[in-house]
Amino acid sequence: MITTVTLNAAIDKTYYVDTFVPGRVSRADRVLAVPGGKGLNVARVIRTLGYETLATGIVGGNNGNFIRTGLDRIGIAHDFVTTIGGESRLCLNIISQHPCLSTEILEPGPKVSEEETKAVFAKVSMLAAVSDIVVLSGSLPAGMPSDTYKLLIERIREQGALPFLDSSTAALRNGLEAKPFLVKPNEDEAESLLGVDVRNEESLVKALRHRMTEGIDCIVVTRGAAGSIAGFRGQCYRVHAPVITPLNTVGCGDSFVAGMAVGFQRQWEIEQILTFATAVSAANALTEHAGEVYGADVERLSKEIRIERI
Repeated sequence: MITTVTLNAAIDKTYYVDTFVPGRVSRADRVLAVPGGKGLNVARVIRTLGYETLATGIVGGNNGNFIRTGLDRIGIAHDFVTTIGGESRLCLNIISQHPCLSTEILEPGPKVSEEETKAVFAKVSMLAAVSDIVVLSGSLPAGMPSDTYKLLIERIREQGALPFLDSSTAALRNGLEAKPFLVKPNEDEAESLLGVDVRNEESLVKALRHRMTEGIDCIVVTRGAAGSIAGFRGQCYRVHAPVITPLNTVGCGDSFVAGMAVGFQRQWEIEQILTFATAVSAANALTEHAGEVYGADVERLSKEIRIERI
């Protein structure tokens, strides 16, 4: 089983407007609302691809009930800790058709107590014991210490599962100290994390090799339409993404992580895993909202991806 952890779960609400101009009234043509947060996007993609997954994390209030109900509707098993600190957050995505732009507004979410944090640790430890992979995704809610992911990774490893980490800022930096099996920063996160200009491939590859010697098995720096630079157990790869016309890029990174998790859980070779994850990420960009992919798109796009050893 692949377990996903979303400590700051949300309702992802997407507004489709003809033109979005700040400071003026905009009327939405359509509105979509689904359970969201990075880990839940990962779970949705894994489930869509036909693999077993379970979602955990923290939810609260009426929004938390909406998240649970939404996951039930699409067949994703879940086991959350409930916070009394407030409502799970709303994350708004305003998609303008003319010009084609996406504007995101992300709420901070509820404040989590020390007792609720302890409950999360117990829950993740229990689920890690029956999981192959545990994916830790997204930001930390208020009240949780910045070393939360570091401590969770240590517990996940103790239970024999592979920890994946996809976060940012201090949560990511501290999490790396516990040596997750896989970490997936985007370009901005990688620049801050690795201290190099990610546009300089030679410097980036050198930094990835150094991180791998420190005990992180797999590091992938995703670069949007440019694909990714990946390192796995000392070997680095240049991954060329397929050329597409994206409809919505929100959730592409989460879809990539989902593809990597499925590949490692299936014990595929690394180049097959990178190809699959890249195709899943691109397939997400062809749909209207985060965490939605179609198998036919994944199969077609996989044939357009090139991987080179560096």
